[in-house]
Amino acid sequence: MTNSLVSFQILPKTNNGEDVIPYVDDAISIIDDSGLTYEVHPLDTTIEGNLSDILPLIEKVNEAMIDKGCHNVISQIKILYQPTGASMNQLTEKYRP
Repeated sequence: MTNSLVSFQILPKTNNGEDVIPYVDDAISIIDDSGLTYEVHPLDTTIEGNLSDILPLIEKVNEAMIDKGCHNVISQIKILYQPTGASMNQLTEKYRP
């Protein structure tokens, strides 16, 4: 059972002020490759898993942005850590059609 939900937003500082969407697309691709459950939302992406797996993934995403030439990256992170288990479906089921 997973113990965490982490909502994660990156704001990469691009070299010449170019559009950040291709960078965000690359970040989401890295998250997808991790095999962890996630949902993309308009302003962030929520990842479901164990905190010990998610935090290194966020580090990997940040490093990838630097490798792509960004000067820096701001990451905004919200964490729900619940040792008894945490899931997106459980928290949002009453709002789903």
